[in-house]
Amino acid sequence: MYDLTNPAVIKYLLSRRGFSFSKGLGQNFIIDPDVCPRMADLSGAEQARGVLEIGPGIGVLTSELAKRAKKVVAVELDDRLIPVLHETLAYFDNVKIINADALKLDLAALIGEEFGGSAAVCANLPYYITSPLIMRLLEERLPVSAVTVMVQKEAAERLTAEPGTRADGAVSYAVSYFSEARILFGVGSESFMPRPKVDSSVIRLDVRPAPPVSVHDESLMFRLIRCAFNQRRKTVLNAVGSGGGFGREATAAALAACGIDPSYRGERLTLADYARLADAFSQCDK
Repeated sequence: MYDLTNPAVIKYLLSRRGFSFSKGLGQNFIIDPDVCPRMADLSGAEQARGVLEIGPGIGVLTSELAKRAKKVVAVELDDRLIPVLHETLAYFDNVKIINADALKLDLAALIGEEFGGSAAVCANLPYYITSPLIMRLLEERLPVSAVTVMVQKEAAERLTAEPGTRADGAVSYAVSYFSEARILFGVGSESFMPRPKVDSSVIRLDVRPAPPVSVHDESLMFRLIRCAFNQRRKTVLNAVGSGGGFGREATAAALAACGIDPSYRGERLTLADYARLADAFSQCDK
């Protein structure tokens, strides 16, 4: 079995196949031997029926997941890595490798076919697909129990920020609506090859059985949140009423009905505030 965190071994495996790293695909392989075992342990892989991994690279995290989970399905976009994965993971009979774009796959069908029910997700995500993939996993209400991923440190702080705090962003509200999020541990840039310019963090999102707030029109609530954060320096009255196209008078009336100060900026509103604001707009439309 290969030591997949040894830079010399990585270079050997890749050079045999003429592989070169792609910046466009955000390829940075983990060389710290402590990271993947810890990540696999904290992902709940032992209790999960199966684990879906996105972007396995050369299989360093995959092998740790395979030691713990009943089955691992690894989806890799770069077809140059498929033969490498078949070689590095040949010791495991509970791993299936799929060459596909995770953003385009029918993930609900895949999870159903491969696991027969729910699964956990665990991945060292390329930075460029972090938000799109996480939001897809959550918004589509896929049969996923938890999402444990390594992402850029700044993205981790934003994704796990408590709504209504200065560190939050529009994505913070969406993540909080669908899951309970927390940072598990940090990973320095020296833990990767090639070395990126930024540090990373491992986060875990435990999918909620039901949202923490009730709202009549979920899509309207998220539209209001996006409007507020697209112009986060403006007051919520101006950002939503003028910039968002909802109309200043209608927005002022909705804010008043909710008891929300129109001079507040969007970051001061909680998830419950946005839910009430969306319901107020829904009532106005009736």
